[in-house]
Amino acid sequence: MAPSEDMLNDDDYPAYTMGRAAEIVGASQDFLRRLDEAKLFVPFRSAGGHRRYSRYQLRLAVRAREMVDQGTALEAACRIIVLEDQLEEALQRNREHQSRQQADTT
Repeated sequence: MAPSEDMLNDDDYPAYTMGRAAEIVGASQDFLRRLDEAKLFVPFRSAGGHRRYSRYQLRLAVRAREMVDQGTALEAACRIIVLEDQLEEALQRNREHQSRQQADTT
């Protein structure tokens, strides 16, 4: 696969400018800045210092926007999202550990 194809398939590749990211998320550029301030994620920076966002970060931003739209405070929404992601990661590690244990006993 060509390097450019790898980047297109990489959820962590910072492909989106702030303006395009705001458009995709359906929020203002200020909202994206506030997510950075709330430590939901840290956008990548171009050589010129411009914020760049990955698809993964945009998914987090959409989750935050939806929660804020439903009345959740921004900081609380960001904390909930971080905790949900940590829980999902822990559950995935647990499933992998259980699979390894089952494979070792067979």
